[in-house]
Amino acid sequence: MVKPGEICSAAAYWKAACGIIDIHTMPYFTRLILFLFCLMVLVESRKLKKRRWTGQLEMPKPSHLYKKNLDVTKIRTGKPQPLLRVDDHDFTMRPAFGGPAIPVGVDVQVESLDSISEVDMDFTMTLYLRHYWKDERLAFSSTSNKSMTFDGRLVKKIWVPDVFFVHSKRSFIHDTTTDNIMLRVFPDGHVLYSMRITVTAMCNMDFSHFPLDSQTCSLELESYAYTDEDLMLYWKNGDESLKTDEKISLSQFLIQKFHTTSRLAFYSSTGWYNRLYINFTLRRHIFFFLLQTYFPATLMVMLSWVSFWIDRRAVPARVSLGITTVLTMSTIITGVNASMPRVSYIKAVDIYLWVSFVFVFLSVLEYAAVNYLTTVQERKERKLQEKCEMPQSRTMMLDGSYSESEANSLAGYPRNHILTEEERQDKIVVHLALSSESNSSRKKGLLKGQMGLRIFQNTHAIDKYSRLIFPASFIFFNLIYWSVFS
Repeated sequence: MVKPGEICSAAAYWKAACGIIDIHTMPYFTRLILFLFCLMVLVESRKLKKRRWTGQLEMPKPSHLYKKNLDVTKIRTGKPQPLLRVDDHDFTMRPAFGGPAIPVGVDVQVESLDSISEVDMDFTMTLYLRHYWKDERLAFSSTSNKSMTFDGRLVKKIWVPDVFFVHSKRSFIHDTTTDNIMLRVFPDGHVLYSMRITVTAMCNMDFSHFPLDSQTCSLELESYAYTDEDLMLYWKNGDESLKTDEKISLSQFLIQKFHTTSRLAFYSSTGWYNRLYINFTLRRHIFFFLLQTYFPATLMVMLSWVSFWIDRRAVPARVSLGITTVLTMSTIITGVNASMPRVSYIKAVDIYLWVSFVFVFLSVLEYAAVNYLTTVQERKERKLQEKCEMPQSRTMMLDGSYSESEANSLAGYPRNHILTEEERQDKIVVHLALSSESNSSRKKGLLKGQMGLRIFQNTHAIDKYSRLIFPASFIFFNLIYWSVFS
């Protein structure tokens, strides 16, 4: 039975909580009912608080109009069991240690061929390198038989093949935004290991046909520690193991083909190793060198032929033209060799440039020969002219052609005969006739000599022959050159 004091305290609680009425003015029966109601409310509120703290509060079911997916990451679960028991095995040893060699398949996808340097004799390539092998220590149970993919953190805890690039100068794994490494493990223990690498490797080039050459470079892969008795590298799908991007292109080369090969490599201190080769053949574009090297050299040779049509007495013109072409050819040769490695053999471009240089130099020597022969010929003509103009000591007439005794003999009289007036007139007529005949013949001879000298001074015979010999010889050289090297 409830005591009146308890009734009053409950009623006071209700009054303080609700502030409705004063319980002292109410009848006794009414106050009892109100007390029971307040007591029920108090008990239910305590139960609600207890459920809320113990997590037994039932959430209202969402309506079909609004459904919210629960965030499973916020649900606390126990510590998950590791799917791959990495800590239970020693992965410092290869799979099936002590048994036969473990086969490791390789395939490569070439993403880009960045640059090829003739001076350094190397090339830079970006590729995806993938390895395939089986490690039973990584097998796990799976009802769906699906593989699991991991990032590069697991690679440091398991065994992976130690494949490296032979003859590489530098290489690195891309790390943007994280290390570009992928590890995929299948339930039966098969592993796929892929990484994105940029490597710069050596390429032994032969420049004997440069710039009409084709180069074959190779990227070599090999295990560093495991011989063929422990690890067997092979191309997973044969020739189809090498795939390339169709958009790969180079400015100076045409990529003809990619192909794969493999063979054993022997080291005297360690033994035999499996080595894989990625071979690609490049053919150089010739148009750039036609514009920069061959056309300027050909034009310089043709320009040197212009001197054959210039007057041989124009010494400054012909000498300056010859010296200019020689210096220009020297500049072209120096520029080409500056961008090439210093090899100890003759290149195809060297043959063309040096033969062109010889043609230009011979045109200068040709004018030297013409000038020398012209000087010698002019000296001979000058001496001959001086001999023709020497006065005769026996000439006593005004015109200096015949003496009086010679005139008497030509007129039919004795040399010492004393002429009469009539005979003297006849002698004067004979003398005038002979004098006019001698002057006309002398003038004809001088005119012929002057015309021949003028023709000789304008064009020399060597220039006439050079106009035909030099172009014909250069055309013949070009026919042989392009038929051999192209």
